[in-house]
Amino acid sequence: MGARKLHTLVEGGSFFEGPRWHEGRWYVSDFYTYTVRAIDPDSGAEEVVAEVPGQPSGLGWMPDGSMLIVSMRDHTLVRRAVDGSMSVHADLTEYCSGHLNDLLVDGEGRAYVGNFGFDLMNMGDPAPTSLVRVEPDGTMHPEGKDLWFPNAMAIDGDTLLVGETFGGGYTAFTIAADGSLTDQRSWGQIAPRVAPGTVEEMLPNLGYAPDGCTLDAEGHLWAADGLGGPTCRIAPGGDIVDEIELPDGLAVFACQLGGEDGRTLLLCAAPDFLEVSRRDAREAVLLTTTVEVPAA
Repeated sequence: MGARKLHTLVEGGSFFEGPRWHEGRWYVSDFYTYTVRAIDPDSGAEEVVAEVPGQPSGLGWMPDGSMLIVSMRDHTLVRRAVDGSMSVHADLTEYCSGHLNDLLVDGEGRAYVGNFGFDLMNMGDPAPTSLVRVEPDGTMHPEGKDLWFPNAMAIDGDTLLVGETFGGGYTAFTIAADGSLTDQRSWGQIAPRVAPGTVEEMLPNLGYAPDGCTLDAEGHLWAADGLGGPTCRIAPGGDIVDEIELPDGLAVFACQLGGEDGRTLLLCAAPDFLEVSRRDAREAVLLTTTVEVPAA
């Protein structure tokens, strides 16, 4: 556990998020350069494929090849067509009580989108929120309830998993034929849930704060810890079965399995997640390592 070699693929980002492997390249959002970048997995060469002034985050692809991009600050999903043209796919403002955040797009082109639930960067009081299901035509439906900072998601068969950053674990839903979510339940509680309170009261007691995650072929999640702890491989039920330690001064906030054989784990790392620290700095890096079990 924790002894894998780390390779630096890209340096000089502001804060990388939403990593994806798609058609032979990595894709990431870089918060404070307001860009989405495609990255060659061998050389690390970067191409800016979209500019999102509202701050990009989660990424996903529709069946027609167009890309959906979360625009965090204005609560919209932006659609980048194959020809590079940009349009608003959906405006989720009425369902958001904080920045729009990560998303997952299924094979039908439905997007499941989370939001912070409160003003994290200005230390507002945490509050529960829900997911939003966005249909391919842009219509929207709230899903789930009482989710504490729903973050990265994964689909395992007919089950959707979502990390609750302020809930210390992963919640599961059964996906119905129409894409709606039912049977909300715990998939794995990594650390005990803490009593609601202020950010200052909750953060020190979280124990583990699930951030970006990725599903492997054995139904385990590799997950970043928003508190700066090791990136962990988590079994159903919440047991940590493997860990990856980072060099001093870096923490991982998102990860994704990819590469030609699915065994490359991309890690989005930075010294911290605070906007005041990351906005003008260029200290974020993308790291890669090799794992034994490939992507789901």
